[in-house]
Amino acid sequence: MRSCIRAEVRVDGVVQGVGFRPFVHRLATGLGLCGLVGNDERGVFIEVEGPAGTVSAFVRAVRDSPPPLAVVDRVTSRVIPVTGEPGFGIVASAGAGNGRALISPDVATCDECLRELWDPADRRHLHPFVNCTACGPRFTIVLSSPYDRAGTTMASFPMCEECAREYHDPASRRFHAQAVCCPACGPRLRLLAPAATASPGVPSASGHERLDGPRAGALCEVPGDPVAGTVALLRAGRIVAIKGIGGYHLAASAGDERAVAGLRARKRREDRPFALMVPDLPAVRRLCVTGPEEERLLTGRSRPIVLMGRRPDAPVAPAVAPGARELGVMLPYSPLHHLLLRRLAEPIVLTSGNLSDEPIAHTDEAAFTRLSGLADAFLTHDRPIHTRADDSVVRVFRGAELPVRRSRGHVPAPLPLARGPLRPVLGCGAELKHTFCLARGRRAFVSQHIGDLENHETLRSFTEGVRHFERLFGVRPEVVAHDLHPEYLSTKYALDREDTVPVGVQHHHAHIASCLADNGAAGPVIGVAFDGLGYGTDGTLWGGEFLVAGPAWFRRAGHLAPVPLPGGAAAVRQPWRMAAAYLGDAAPAGWGVRARNAALWDAVTAMAARGVNAPPTSSAGRLFDAVSAIVTGRDAVTYEGQAAVELEQLADPAERRAHPCRLLTDGVSGALEVDGGRLPAGGETFVAMGHDLVEAALEDVRAGVAAPLVSARFHNGVAGMIAEGCDRVREGTGLATVALSGGVFQNVLLLERATALLEERGFTVLRHRRVPPNDGGISLGQVAVAAAGQGRGECDRS
Repeated sequence: MRSCIRAEVRVDGVVQGVGFRPFVHRLATGLGLCGLVGNDERGVFIEVEGPAGTVSAFVRAVRDSPPPLAVVDRVTSRVIPVTGEPGFGIVASAGAGNGRALISPDVATCDECLRELWDPADRRHLHPFVNCTACGPRFTIVLSSPYDRAGTTMASFPMCEECAREYHDPASRRFHAQAVCCPACGPRLRLLAPAATASPGVPSASGHERLDGPRAGALCEVPGDPVAGTVALLRAGRIVAIKGIGGYHLAASAGDERAVAGLRARKRREDRPFALMVPDLPAVRRLCVTGPEEERLLTGRSRPIVLMGRRPDAPVAPAVAPGARELGVMLPYSPLHHLLLRRLAEPIVLTSGNLSDEPIAHTDEAAFTRLSGLADAFLTHDRPIHTRADDSVVRVFRGAELPVRRSRGHVPAPLPLARGPLRPVLGCGAELKHTFCLARGRRAFVSQHIGDLENHETLRSFTEGVRHFERLFGVRPEVVAHDLHPEYLSTKYALDREDTVPVGVQHHHAHIASCLADNGAAGPVIGVAFDGLGYGTDGTLWGGEFLVAGPAWFRRAGHLAPVPLPGGAAAVRQPWRMAAAYLGDAAPAGWGVRARNAALWDAVTAMAARGVNAPPTSSAGRLFDAVSAIVTGRDAVTYEGQAAVELEQLADPAERRAHPCRLLTDGVSGALEVDGGRLPAGGETFVAMGHDLVEAALEDVRAGVAAPLVSARFHNGVAGMIAEGCDRVREGTGLATVALSGGVFQNVLLLERATALLEERGFTVLRHRRVPPNDGGISLGQVAVAAAGQGRGECDRS
């Protein structure tokens, strides 16, 4: 007779809310083993009893063949006394609700649930909330860990007998599916509209009057099928606020110019392209040029918005993306979206439900209050969203994902740290594209996209989010890392926290540390951090930086030549001011950018020359602004980065000529102590003369060179300057790995040209893959710097 053993097995990772306990149950019973499985605050605990060889096979299968949504970080086991108890069961969860268990991101509706959704014979036919252990909401509905129904916003929906039977049936796909529901017991969908709109018979499938603006009055429920009513409203040119997985969206028919233009006016969003949702991949292909990676991302579990090249004949209204060569497109990711898009059978604009600069509305009260002036009706339901989460946004670079915004579908999946902190750390992020990051051990939890941290609502979203993450993951930070800028709300929050040690992290060092952490690299590297603005260690505004850096230290080896920022923030909103700062009287009177701004040109150039309200900056983003004003005529922007985006999209990718850019010696750097050793003297520090690039663009435009060629030559010139700068740093340090970070490297044309030149010269190039290169990745970098510095004392900033 074979000897029996009993083993206690612990599984750490993303193992709650992904069907792990049902998987363990099926595996154990299939192998004839006895025991139990349950969730607790750490993850999944198992006791399994049977022949020693079979128990070993079970443990290997748990480690090597988990369910598709699970991420197993570690499996440990130890032998415990045999009990002889028969059977294998799922036991009640253990813990008080504040632990270390990992929570799955929200997952797009799976194929099995879609088959049920469209099957007239299925009891969940057309049910807007169909889900199972392989799909559905997770992060946005969870209140506490461990992940059980009682700890989610589904707690207020008692299961009917049929759902309860599935929930307890080991053979069912919904065995212990915490959000299981059906039309009999699940959330209820409703279409609400002001009283005048919600009168009997309106809306109807036969059409109705067009609204030029939202109707006043209390919201009333519109009779009839809410999905059919919403489709009728969209076809009639109305704007509908739709409650999704992570918040409310504003929807309009993408082919209706009047509707889309009306949405722009109401939302006060003048130029930034709107995202689109389309029914299926063939519809995407009619709008955009797609490749295998774009289609993989579009149809994957996360379902982000994918930025792709726009077809010239794309059947969407001009107001969707004015003048843009790209469209941001996503496929349906919830049953409700599938129902709407199949019935409508055409693209819709689906943009965050907010006014400019506000966080997305996720509670009903906030939506009805803040969106009442934007939406003509509300398609809503009674399942609360606990945590707001905007849609993620990605681009494709060299056949791989380049994140632009990391949010729904990715958060709160942890990112591994090569060097974890000795004490738990909170990274408070920057100001624009704000995220925060909590880290404990080797795991970093980067938050969903919060927004631009410039008002009370966004600040509250940040502080509430930090508290939720602290409870959810059982992390109480002892160290708080923050940006050096004294006026950032995130910096003030960090300095106001009690019982924590504040650690200031320079903005561009955080960018490079973020890229290192993203790639699991230890450094040191040559870091190229190009962005809009960041507070430097000398009190000036940096933004075009060549660093020698590791996680715990950095040295400034080179930078763009500083230029005045005339008018401060006004120069960010009006790129022509940067052209004036770079050119002064070199721009001929009566010509181009100077002629368009003649009334203020002389005053602005005088302001720049005297340095009055014109702080110096080495910003690469402002260099792009200056050239964009000259080449594209973009004198004012309505959203951050607009001038640079338009300059990139204008460029002719076939053009290989490059504008020249000199690198001038600025000084000599000394040796640097690094983890007990010394890097060689860094050689000569340098400044890159962005003035050369601006003047070359001016000369080309005045000579009649086509704008797409001028833009391409500028991009090629910047790429050449990056490669030459890295060569200079390598001469002094011997370093041959380059990390590219900062918002400028969202520009895939520049990223491609710079990467190619660097690789031709023998460099290894690191770029972002899991967090954005923009300020959305700053919080991870802050945590990486603080974690590395805990073993060294205060971080070096020489």
